[in-house]
Amino acid sequence: MKWFLDVLRGMVIGLANVIPGVSGGTMMVSMGIYDKLIWSINNLFKKFKECVKILLPYGIGMVIAILAGAVGLKIAFREFPLPTNALFIGLILGSLPFILKELKGEKIGWQGILVFILFFALVVVLKAIEANNSTEIRLSVFEVVKLFLLGTIASATMVIPGVSGSMMLKTLGYYEPIVTGALPDLLKGLTGGGGEMILRNLGILLPFGLGIVFGIFAIAKLIEFLLKHWKGRTYCAILGMVVASPVVILMDTSIYEGFNVWICIASIAALVAGVLIAMKLGGDPEPAES
Repeated sequence: MKWFLDVLRGMVIGLANVIPGVSGGTMMVSMGIYDKLIWSINNLFKKFKECVKILLPYGIGMVIAILAGAVGLKIAFREFPLPTNALFIGLILGSLPFILKELKGEKIGWQGILVFILFFALVVVLKAIEANNSTEIRLSVFEVVKLFLLGTIASATMVIPGVSGSMMLKTLGYYEPIVTGALPDLLKGLTGGGGEMILRNLGILLPFGLGIVFGIFAIAKLIEFLLKHWKGRTYCAILGMVVASPVVILMDTSIYEGFNVWICIASIAALVAGVLIAMKLGGDPEPAES
């Protein structure tokens, strides 16, 4: 049962990773598994079997959700934009008690308050400058290097709570060609779309994926260092970014199209469901070793 729940938690993280404005790291915090996953990533080569045992169910859930989400969420956001976003706002709000618990007993001071404000503003500003036009990818050596760097940047969404890698991709104009373009097209190619379609989309996704792997390990080391030396201020930064996440979701005016009383009721129900899911999946009782 625990292994199955960990797969479900991985699916929540995976879904968050493909939604602009929602952070996979936030979902990790909301489910009480953030420290354990950071520890497992940083100790993967030192304690390989133990860390693989921890990471495997989450990884399986993430892969399933990312592949399904690239197709399914595209439909959900198109047909039910406000209720779908409300569900993830609920998941984010449900994470707040877990973050506040981490701050309990930590010295914050004016520096912590300033850090909170700065990181809240950072997320909102990124949303405000979000690009509306997508970039066409024409494969070349330069483009492959750029895709690797984009993957490194996007990996922040898997490690840093409150930072949405998908939103950063959208800001840079690469969300549509990678997340809702290359991923579904690769699946289409594998189910009969032809070798040319497979090769082209692998050419996009492979360097991007390698960048994500590199970025996860690099950023995990940085986060572990910050939590060890400045835990209170680090969680103030995390709290600022998490609190900003619902704000940036609601800043997207397109989600209000077709608004009526039934959509309002469905959105409230989805919000409550998100909070309850976050609380249900939260609080993993098995912390990682130091």
